[in-house]
Amino acid sequence: MLAIIGGSGLAQLSVLEVTHRQVVRTPYGDPSCALTFGLVGGRNVVFIARHGYGHSLAPHEINFRANIWALKQQNIKGVVAIGAVGGIRPDMRPGAIVLPDDLLDYTSGREHTFFEGLDKPVVHVDFTHPYCPDLRAGLKKAAQAEAIEIVDGGIYACTQGPRLESTAEINRLERDGADIVGMTGMPEAALARELDLPYAMLTVVANYAAGRGDSEHKVDFSGASSVLDSSLRSVERILQRLLQS
Repeated sequence: MLAIIGGSGLAQLSVLEVTHRQVVRTPYGDPSCALTFGLVGGRNVVFIARHGYGHSLAPHEINFRANIWALKQQNIKGVVAIGAVGGIRPDMRPGAIVLPDDLLDYTSGREHTFFEGLDKPVVHVDFTHPYCPDLRAGLKKAAQAEAIEIVDGGIYACTQGPRLESTAEINRLERDGADIVGMTGMPEAALARELDLPYAMLTVVANYAAGRGDSEHKVDFSGASSVLDSSLRSVERILQRLLQS
């Protein structure tokens, strides 16, 4: 069974035939919401909305540990996380679907590991390649089968939020090598690695980042909703195809 984490604009999967929902408690507190179980193309799937079903949780308020722990308990084989991002590189235009292959973490103060406390051993997980190559390959193949154009590769910069970044900050991220910017990719990816869960991200560019493209003077979200809606439908088709493979 595959787990899907829905980000901004994807609080539920329209292609998911829901069978039941389950409230899960964890040693790390409550997840963002109940887990939704169902079928996509006859395949079992568990879904969780990262920001809650009412999109009530800001990025810094998400209990990432509880979310990942709750999913791990369902005997899943991997996690595909969906996220909305800002485009830094010129070709990361609004509406583009990006399959990142590396990340930069600029968050602070988040509960970022399961290995803490006097009763836990010191563990250093390998994070050389944050995203599972097999899951990435599966997503890429699924997109090709659906004739959906995606950007294969890119560095995801995760910032603290909830405010957007300044132009100077985006300039710094670009100098650091970032191609897209979001607020929820970490510590989610690292926590999945700590629990040996294969994890990959599929991101949708909602807008240009500050100082880029039509966000040169101001990031305007007025058109972001329609951009997300269109691209997220393509994301759902990719997920359908992935589950059928």
